[in-house]
Order: sequence, then structure tokens, then C-alpha cells
Amino acid sequence: MDFSLSSEQKMIQDSVSRFILNDYDFDTRRKIITSAAGYSQKNWNTFAELGWLMLPFTEEDGGLGGSMTDLMLVMEEFGKGMVVEPFIATAVMAGGLVALAGNQQQKDDYLPRIMAGELQMAFAYAEPQSRYQLNNVTCRANETQGEFFLSGHKSVVLNGNHADTLIVSARSSGENSDEQGISLFLVDANHPSVKREGYANVDGHQAADIWFDNTPTLGLLGEQDNALPAINNIIDKATLAICAEAVGAMQIAHERTLEYAKTRKQFGRTIGSFQALQHRMVNMFIEHQQAKSILLMAVLKMDSNNGSDAKALSAAKSRIGQAANLVGREAIQIHGGIGMTDELDVGHIFKRLTTIQYLFGSTDVHTKRFASL
Repeated sequence: MDFSLSSEQKMIQDSVSRFILNDYDFDTRRKIITSAAGYSQKNWNTFAELGWLMLPFTEEDGGLGGSMTDLMLVMEEFGKGMVVEPFIATAVMAGGLVALAGNQQQKDDYLPRIMAGELQMAFAYAEPQSRYQLNNVTCRANETQGEFFLSGHKSVVLNGNHADTLIVSARSSGENSDEQGISLFLVDANHPSVKREGYANVDGHQAADIWFDNTPTLGLLGEQDNALPAINNIIDKATLAICAEAVGAMQIAHERTLEYAKTRKQFGRTIGSFQALQHRMVNMFIEHQQAKSILLMAVLKMDSNNGSDAKALSAAKSRIGQAANLVGREAIQIHGGIGMTDELDVGHIFKRLTTIQYLFGSTDVHTKRFASL
């Protein structure tokens, strides 16, 4: 099997890596997450200028490729810098849904603006009672004289507090947990009937709870009553993206732990000289390498299957979740109390790895899903 990258892919990987190294150091990130916006518009404009916002989209839609390999390369580097800009929320999820389910006019209206960095979007799909069941939708879409109006509550909407336009999953027919009867709608996020409460998650990423009170829609996205396949597809792509991000974050967690073990002294010796800690750091390395291997497997299988392979993806999410748990815990424990301070990046990496374990389906959820496929 050929694991080599094309010259274009190497160029993209190098450009993201250089950006993280030169312009996204830990102190810069700390300033960004404590700012009013919680992300940097300047960085977002840079993403657009360098073409990174075009990567998730196919050439037919004006993008640069749209493969899972392209997405993996960017997200792994983003994981190394713990990037908080809403790349997944806008380009992968919302933009991906427009590309997957939208008609040509909708694609022409939204995709060029996303790729140019001019439009922020978010996909509102999760609800307080739904857990990880994408078909558990109680937000209602009521049709009046050919127009749809939304009523309901969406929770933990990534980038929901900054989005200009929302894509909302709503039940247009059927009962709350039916697989049929779910539709996608475009909504003006700034409409007076939309109430948003934004906040930063424990990992520094921005999210919001959103309430709709008979909110008019901008249009139906895709087929009415049959949106679940598109939702499953785009959540799987987002899941692959955070798996790649976790692999990058685990690499940095391991490297920082090695560096610390070579300098921190206890009983007159560096702690890295203690065999017990050496074994634990070797285990961290092994877990990272196994996580990277299963990520590559999932990426190759999804790319060879038109961007979708639920079984391979769930295998990767389950295994990477376990690895993230071990690597994150060991990084903190070997650092000791200083590892949990805000001034050290290891604590921030631990928080992001912990969040990723539960984002888009926990380790247990994906283990059960893998077993059922």
C-alpha cells in the first residue's frame, strides 16, 4: 500500500507546519482564547489566503481536492498547535453539508464565501436529550404557506456564537427518534427570533446553545424528510478530522513530556533516568504510533470508498480515544502538579484530548457501533 504524499500534499503540510511553528506558539494561543471572540480573525484570513479553507472541497466545487488525506494532513498539524479557529465547524461540517446536499445555487451562494474566509457558519444538530443519536431530533420545522419555521433548542453548537448562517437539523415529520422525517434548513443566525448563548468549552473552543422561536428559514438544504444520511456522512468526516487532530496533539504531549523528564531533577537525578518513568514514556510513544496507524487505515479506506467507511472510522475513533486517554493522563502525571497550570501547554493538550474522546461519539459509543457493523 502506498503511503507517500503527493508534492501538493507535502506543500500543504509544510505550510501548516510552518504557520504553527512561526505564528501559533503557545503564548499566542493563550491570548487568542482569552480574547472576546475566542479566535483570531487575522488567522482565519490567513487560512483563506493560503488555500486551507478550500481543502475540504472538491475541484468541481471550486476547492483543492476534498480527500480525507488532505483533511488529515491539515488537522494533524492543527492538533500540534491546538488551533481554536472554527475550521471544522465552518469548512468541514457546515460547508461540507452545503457541498453534499445543496443545490447549485446554494453552492454558488455559500461555498465561495466560506473558501474566501468571508462567511462563518455552524451546524446545529445536537440537542440536550439526543446524546450521540443523530436521529433523536425534537426541534420542529412547521410549514406555513410553503415556508418553514423552526422552534426548538440546539446545544453545544460549535462556532454557534460567531456564525453568520446556521444549518439546522429539524423534524419536519414523524416522531422524535424516527430516522425519516429529518430535514436541514439554512437560517440567518442574526434573526431576532434566534437566541444564542455563547461560551468557551473546557478546551478553549467556542460553542453556543441556540433557541429558535418560530424562526423563518432561508431555505431547505437537500431532500425534505431524508437528511439523516447526509448528517451521518458529515459527522463521520468531522470525526475523522478530530481523530487526526488528536494524533497531532498526542505527538506534542509525548515530546513535551520527554523534554521535561530530561530537565526535572528529583533525588539528585533527572526523572528521565528512572526506569519506571522510561517505561511509561515508551507506552506513550507506542500509543501514539498505534493511533497514527489506525488513523491512516481509516483515511485510506474512506478515500477509497467515496469519503465514507463507518466501520473503519469507528475503529479509529475508539482506538484513538483510548490512546488519547492514556497519553493525556501520563503527560499530566509525569509533569506533576505543574502540568495542570494554565501557564504550561501540557494541561491545555490534556483538556483538548479529553474533549476529543467525547466529541462526535465517545470511545464506548464507537466501539459499540464498530461491533454492530
